[in-house]
Amino acid sequence: MKVTPLIRGLAFSFFLMLSCQMLHAENGYDLWLRYAKITNRHLSEQYKSLLPAIIQTSHTPTLDIAARELNNGVRKMLDLENDLPLTVLSDNDNAHSMVSLPAGIILGTADNKRIAPYLSSAEKKEAGQQGYIIKSVGHTKARQIIIAANTDIGVLYGCFHLLRLMATQRSLTNLHIASTPKLKLRMLDHWDNLNGTIERGYAGYSIWNWQTLPGIIQKRYVDYARANASIGINGVVLNNVNASVQSLTTPYLIKTAALAKTFKPYGIKVYLTAKFSAPIELGKLKTADPLDPAVINWWKEKVAEIYHYMPNFGGFLVKASSEGQPGPGDYGRSHADGANMMAAALKPYGGIVIWRTFVYAKNTGVDRARQGYIEFKPLDGKFDKNVLLQAKYGPIDFQPREAFNPLFGAMPHTQMMMEFQITQEYLGFATHLVYLGTLFQEYLQKDTYQAGKGTTIAKVLEGRSAGQMSDNRGLTGMAGVANIGTDLNWCGHPFGQANWYAYGRFAWDPEASADSIADDWLRMTFTNDDSFVRPVKKMMLHSREVAVHYMTPMGLSHMMQFGTHYGPGPWTVHPASDAKDYFKADAAGLGVDRTAAGTDAIKQYAPYLQQQYKDPATTPLNILLWFHHIGWRQKICTGKTLWNELVGQFYQGASEVDSMQATWQKIKGKIDEDRFQFITQLLRQQYKEAKWWRDGCVLYFQTFSKLPLPAGYEVPDKTFWQFPKFKPELPFPYKKES
Repeated sequence: MKVTPLIRGLAFSFFLMLSCQMLHAENGYDLWLRYAKITNRHLSEQYKSLLPAIIQTSHTPTLDIAARELNNGVRKMLDLENDLPLTVLSDNDNAHSMVSLPAGIILGTADNKRIAPYLSSAEKKEAGQQGYIIKSVGHTKARQIIIAANTDIGVLYGCFHLLRLMATQRSLTNLHIASTPKLKLRMLDHWDNLNGTIERGYAGYSIWNWQTLPGIIQKRYVDYARANASIGINGVVLNNVNASVQSLTTPYLIKTAALAKTFKPYGIKVYLTAKFSAPIELGKLKTADPLDPAVINWWKEKVAEIYHYMPNFGGFLVKASSEGQPGPGDYGRSHADGANMMAAALKPYGGIVIWRTFVYAKNTGVDRARQGYIEFKPLDGKFDKNVLLQAKYGPIDFQPREAFNPLFGAMPHTQMMMEFQITQEYLGFATHLVYLGTLFQEYLQKDTYQAGKGTTIAKVLEGRSAGQMSDNRGLTGMAGVANIGTDLNWCGHPFGQANWYAYGRFAWDPEASADSIADDWLRMTFTNDDSFVRPVKKMMLHSREVAVHYMTPMGLSHMMQFGTHYGPGPWTVHPASDAKDYFKADAAGLGVDRTAAGTDAIKQYAPYLQQQYKDPATTPLNILLWFHHIGWRQKICTGKTLWNELVGQFYQGASEVDSMQATWQKIKGKIDEDRFQFITQLLRQQYKEAKWWRDGCVLYFQTFSKLPLPAGYEVPDKTFWQFPKFKPELPFPYKKES
């Protein structure tokens, strides 16, 4: 029987309805918003005394959501039988003052006459348009906690902060917190297709059921918006960067508008990926040349239609002139020509263009690590003020570890936006436990030295770099490619939720701590028991380095199977991607020479870093093979030969996954059995696959080095020529790309 879109849509709806009926407290659906009962008696009594009621200064959709969230969280954590008393004050009621109000939580904007006297002008300025203030106020009759902001959405963010303090069992006495996001745009990029599949998605199908929109707004959409608001995410790109023009047709705009309306009270704007050739495919024009008047007019009319349906539409994300996608380069135009043309159409409505710098030409013979820089560096200062360039953290493609993208810091007159990948395309999909908070922190704290010491990528993103022009600080942002799907626990792997959570926290504050974020997530998601939190957090903080060891140690890259990107494949030979081009294994040694004697990619970095990277002795070990071709028998900074160090790191990675299994077994009984057993099985699978990576890569490189394994290492039970080139069994169905 042929599965039509309608049948798929009905089946999808039935699945979600059944899933909702099956929800229970410990299946992972509640993410970090479980609001588990407070077991600390002293804190429970403190919370009850401080939070007996909610006073809402006015009615708005967002303030109503904030009050409901507070009520839900406090009631669950304090195990109350009834809802908290809620008082909504009338704007015309002059009888109430702060002193006469009862004890409780006061929610409202800073301009409210009952709240304004308790906030200084400095506090209100510090909160900005999206931040908030949480402040204890003591009176003779009652004690109150004010959650105030300059906007309703700031109040909602403040409510989630207060609930986080409770869920992680912090004291609520003498609060004086002011927090504002350091980046204006904090976005999730969904690589979701209109047929429900997700490119590089490993947690089921797309949560957007286009067949039943706009008529059916599923509870999951609201829960999704709520989860994002809890970590400050304020933008969502709904569709794949490899875009379908159907997303811009009227029927789909009406469907998209229904989601935009649902997300609006949670402070989330909707964005769409726009295919550059849309004027040809939809408008029946003969060209998509960005300087052609007919093309310019087509985009103006299309943007006007979009804003007719979605007044709060955010703008376009564009992947152009990359991996076969159409773009301005097809017409001899620059990326600035294309981006500025679309930006001009959006500008009257306050919309923006986010233009990806992920571009590379096939079979050009140019080092792929240089191609983005070559195309974009000459365009510094040529993009309009409602354009952001979105660059990946590394210059190649979300590898387990790369040298940082040299565009950060090298374009001081251009607004730059970071692109991270939350979905684990190159880090074991949803099978491997890899906490990405440490990856986010590593790259955000990289010093570009482009404007002297201290020019970190975080400062570049925030617009605080000394080399940036003050008039180019209007737009700041970060994007994360989502790992969200229809799996009941959203992300496939329970620990995959930590990466969604950590991304949101880093987008709010790029100078945050991966350690403290992991601590909060564990306490909110599992338990506050320190005997659980301490060992599991340690395991999380080391997990990304573990994966690097058994996948791509010392700066190796692109060693996965082509197409699926799953499992080892350094032996891959394909017309579109010869794996060996990325690590240059030969009889002499291993690694890419990117010094002046090689591809000269080193010249993309500041002079201080060029000086450091040009010498293998001063290049950090973890990116040594990114910049240098090293002889197999050559001794490196560890005192070992390259071959011995390489083998040691592959074996170390697999051994460390075995240690992760042992750590996890020691916490049995401290969390619910269902999630414990599921993660146990996932770690077992990860260990199996870590050995698969180890054996495949070591055996492959041994065909070049001709050297035996160092003493003490387990010898694989197969030679390379007996090793399966493709894994015979995968833990989930997949389709190989053509």
